[in-house]
Amino acid sequence: MGLMDYLRGQLIDIIEWTDDSRDTISFRFPDNDAEIKNGAQLIVRESQVAQFVYLGEFGDTFGPGKHTLTTDNIPILTSLKSWKYGFQSPFKADVYFVTTRLFTGNKWGTSNPIMLRDQDFGIVRVRAFGTYDFRVSDPKLMLKEVAGSDHNFRLDEFAETMRSRIVSIFTDALATAKVPVLDVASRYQEVGEALLPIINPIIQAKYGIELASFVLENVSVPPEVEQAIDKRSSMAAVGNLNDFVKFQMAQGMEKGGSAGGVATEMAVGMAMAQQIMQQQNSPQSTAPSAAGAAAAPASSGPPEMLAPGVVAQELGVSEGDILASIESGDLKAKKIGSTYRITRKALNEFLQS
Repeated sequence: MGLMDYLRGQLIDIIEWTDDSRDTISFRFPDNDAEIKNGAQLIVRESQVAQFVYLGEFGDTFGPGKHTLTTDNIPILTSLKSWKYGFQSPFKADVYFVTTRLFTGNKWGTSNPIMLRDQDFGIVRVRAFGTYDFRVSDPKLMLKEVAGSDHNFRLDEFAETMRSRIVSIFTDALATAKVPVLDVASRYQEVGEALLPIINPIIQAKYGIELASFVLENVSVPPEVEQAIDKRSSMAAVGNLNDFVKFQMAQGMEKGGSAGGVATEMAVGMAMAQQIMQQQNSPQSTAPSAAGAAAAPASSGPPEMLAPGVVAQELGVSEGDILASIESGDLKAKKIGSTYRITRKALNEFLQS
């Protein structure tokens, strides 16, 4: 073999990459330290982009098709190499093939709980995971910020690289959208679709990647927040506090001996006592008996004042529910200093309403 044949064998005259892996995002063409000859053929298939890199600087970008590498076709590389009058000799450059098709079903998730400020519960710790579909929208930015100089950048490497970044962007987007935890935990699909327009501009500008879909599969909150969500759901089901207390009383009567049953018996007893007292004080009544005479001074004395906590315990509800009923005016109470006091009469009227 002569010298010219030897040199001709060391030159690259066809540059192409056939992707049969289905999980490769970018691939560096193996040049084996050989040079690319003038007029070489560059073949770029569908769902591919070829990116030239010369001494660490991005050169020309080629889409699908068959391209002949001449001075006219590689103006950026011509400028970088200072070919003022065109080139005739072979040249050296790195060629990266980037896959632009859609990569589906990629998983994301929080390794640790993320802190969110919620309008209902204040600061809440949330765990979340789901899936997303993506494609490369800016090959240069993706190679620079994600793949780097990796000769064969695959999907599993991408997942490791992007997991924490996706979570960070998700957290920022959720905070920006101010979506309540109650909605996040119950409307996964709607929340994912709503967050997509917020996440995409950030991830495109930072990493040259576009998300085609962003899916929330699960959002979990601490047990105490779950209990609050369940309680709010129950309140929504039974209506206002008045109905809620009556609902609990009915439940207690069915079970027998629960706090609701005690509250019912107490209410009935008070109603009967009031009726007897009214009969004794009426003009048609006879002279008061000894028991009536003893009861009269007690009835004319100051009414018994109960704290909201005591009433809550008797009714089997939370003190917050009692305070909410006071604030709404359903339950009458007297404010003494910074606390409320409730008379038995007011409590009876509330239970009978």
